[in-house]
Amino acid sequence: MLTEERYNFILEQLTTNGVIKSQELMLEMNCSESTIRRDLATLEEQGKLVRVHGGAKRVYTIEQEQTLSEKSVKNVHDKKKVAELAASLVKEDDVIFLDAGSTTFFMVPFLKGKNVRIVTNAVQHALLLADQDNDVLLIGGKLKNTTQAIVGATSLEQLSRYRFTKAFLGMNGIDREYGFTTPDPEEATVKQQAFANSSKVYVLADETKFNKVTFVKVCNIEDAVIITDHLNPKNYESYFTKTTILEAKK
Repeated sequence: MLTEERYNFILEQLTTNGVIKSQELMLEMNCSESTIRRDLATLEEQGKLVRVHGGAKRVYTIEQEQTLSEKSVKNVHDKKKVAELAASLVKEDDVIFLDAGSTTFFMVPFLKGKNVRIVTNAVQHALLLADQDNDVLLIGGKLKNTTQAIVGATSLEQLSRYRFTKAFLGMNGIDREYGFTTPDPEEATVKQQAFANSSKVYVLADETKFNKVTFVKVCNIEDAVIITDHLNPKNYESYFTKTTILEAKK
């Protein structure tokens, strides 16, 4: 292999597995230990991995939070497909929790006419649900301006009294090792409360949320079903082995 080909192979393996061993790289690429050491050292200098004893691990960057308006204009087609698939799982007489977030917002039109009770912490979601005559309950608490989500002690106390057949949660990061994460601690506690009170939990996320880590962990990867757009099985094999993934085919 040429040098650049080796670099690309190493980074692909890190994306897929998170951690790689030098011995395995030597076998896969048919090269010497000294070559692998040089390759890993160079990639570490470039900030693309971290060397550990016997190999290397993937670099994790903590993603920053965007406003709801910023998120709402990104990957709209994929988010709508994910939302439509999620809404199809809502059945007659369900009591659901609908989390704040741009992808869950796209579920709202697909819930029109469904005989279900919907609890949400999202102001924008609640307004549209009311406009289409859904049975909706907006929990009280502190309004977070950037995401228009209701958070805080009051919302948690109220939410703790409810039980749901299904919860549909938005998430900023999905990672095999660090699980489902979100940037804001107060929003994370609302998601955790909804998770604890629901019989079935679905996380809605397009492909851009995978292999990303944000500040606060909500739950483990195996604790919820992921609803996403199409994933390449080769690139995300380890995710499929850890949890159920439903794909909205394009």
